[in-house]
Amino acid sequence: MKNSSCDSRAYRVGVILVILLVGLNLRPILAAIGPLLAEIQQATGLSSGGTGLLTTLPVVAMGICALSGAWLQRTLGETRGIGLGVLIIALACGLRWVFHDTWGLILTAGIGGAGIALVQALMPAYIKGHYPQRAGQLMGMFTTGIMGGAAIAAASAYPLAQGSGWSATLALAALPALLGVLVWTFCATRAATSSGKARASLPLRSGRAWLLLIFFGIGTGAYTLVLAWLPPFYVQLGWSAADSGYLLGALTLTEVVAGLMVSYYIGEFPDRRVPLVIALLLLLAGLACLIFVPLQLALWAALLLGLGIGALFPLSLIVTIDHAVDAPSAGALLGFVQGGGYLIASTMPYIAGVIRDHSSSLAQAWVCMGAGVLVLLVLALYLRPGLKIREAQQVAGEGVA
Repeated sequence: MKNSSCDSRAYRVGVILVILLVGLNLRPILAAIGPLLAEIQQATGLSSGGTGLLTTLPVVAMGICALSGAWLQRTLGETRGIGLGVLIIALACGLRWVFHDTWGLILTAGIGGAGIALVQALMPAYIKGHYPQRAGQLMGMFTTGIMGGAAIAAASAYPLAQGSGWSATLALAALPALLGVLVWTFCATRAATSSGKARASLPLRSGRAWLLLIFFGIGTGAYTLVLAWLPPFYVQLGWSAADSGYLLGALTLTEVVAGLMVSYYIGEFPDRRVPLVIALLLLLAGLACLIFVPLQLALWAALLLGLGIGALFPLSLIVTIDHAVDAPSAGALLGFVQGGGYLIASTMPYIAGVIRDHSSSLAQAWVCMGAGVLVLLVLALYLRPGLKIREAQQVAGEGVA
């Protein structure tokens, strides 16, 4: 993929499709757990807190690996690192065919998280370096692919498990991941990596970077919480496992729609605070439905949560990448923001599992998340546009060496 080819419409479509395909493989290892939770618990004896770890551990791995994004960018390069990350995801999913006991599931959750982290840490730098004029749009498409993969996995997990068993269903996610490796290797390796010898350090002394980190962490916490616990919440209220999986699938499909809308319309909003506030209000309304009238407003809850989370996730990354001035600074800043942010987000599924073990209800978890959204509404007001280049360089690691 060379920038000189970007005048070709077919080439531009190809870029989008390849990035979408890679994104599709980043969430099935997480999204398939919720609809199959009852069967997994029955087969393994995991508590709610333990099953929460199946979502928490990959997110922790994402955070730890993302903090090394700048080093990975220099060592592996974006193209090779992304391919390796998708291959690791395929390996983690495939291993679940054989290792499907308690420790096998936990181990593969961590391995899969490391692969996801590689891709998520390096893809923004790849996009920023090769397509700087279309970075916002392509980041929107990438996150749309991520949410699309979650939708497919959530909706198909329970029906597939009825025919092949839950462990085989979890392992099936290895097949599209292997396809992703092949397509990415064939298409993306035609471009030289943009990292070269440029280096950027983590922006540890930047207040703006810490603000972005906290914003991303709390917002992504809503995503991981809903992904892990929405189906069990409705099973506990009397729904079937299949119907609760379909509800999560509908929610994540709504996230895809929201992600596409962000990708298409983001150019109309140079002040990102406007769509950020809209997304947060939608998310808050969805949480209110879960807290007060979960059965009567289940579909409305899914619709509002999907629109809010689906817009907030790409917007958080777009706002972050807005603060980077080149590919190395994008890698450093995105690694820092995603790394710390995912560590924050990883606590939500586990805390919710502990709450469920002790109170037999997830209502308190939704309330805690609602309070977090109120905090985000305040923080969003400080994400003003129009930073000067000098300020952006400071945020991205006090310059590129």
